[in-house]
Amino acid sequence: MMTRRTLFGGAIAGLGAFVATRFASAPAAHAAGTFEVEHTDAEWRKLLTPEQYDVLRQEGTERPFSSPLDHEKRKGTFACAGCDLQLFDSDTKFDSGTGWPSFWMPIKGAVNEETDRSFGMARTAVSCHRCGGHLGHVFDDGPKPTGLRYCMNGVALKFKPVAA
Repeated sequence: MMTRRTLFGGAIAGLGAFVATRFASAPAAHAAGTFEVEHTDAEWRKLLTPEQYDVLRQEGTERPFSSPLDHEKRKGTFACAGCDLQLFDSDTKFDSGTGWPSFWMPIKGAVNEETDRSFGMARTAVSCHRCGGHLGHVFDDGPKPTGLRYCMNGVALKFKPVAA
């Protein structure tokens, strides 16, 4: 026999299951596909620091204002910490005030973009074209000439200064 209590309890349980699967789901572990640079999970864990592994392979996010690369102002390139592919030229870097290194344009062909629907919102995730490592997200509130803000996790990048 259906009572108000069982009906209400079932509705709450159903709503909880919906929220748990739709809005609270963790991002998928690294991008799917075939890449020029591939390693097993165990190999990635050996090659990367725990922080790099969390961001690049598990789509984590570093704490804002924690990366020294946010304040990097020298000429050079920012490369993937996982495979060394050059991703961003220092001429496209700007201070977004968000606490993460930000760029208005990647190097042509260096990154992949796909819709990220984790945490109940739609964003555009950015990953390395060569190894599929998660780098961050791109937003449409950046400066001219593109109007884009590639908000990258500094731990996913390494800086290579121009030789003096």
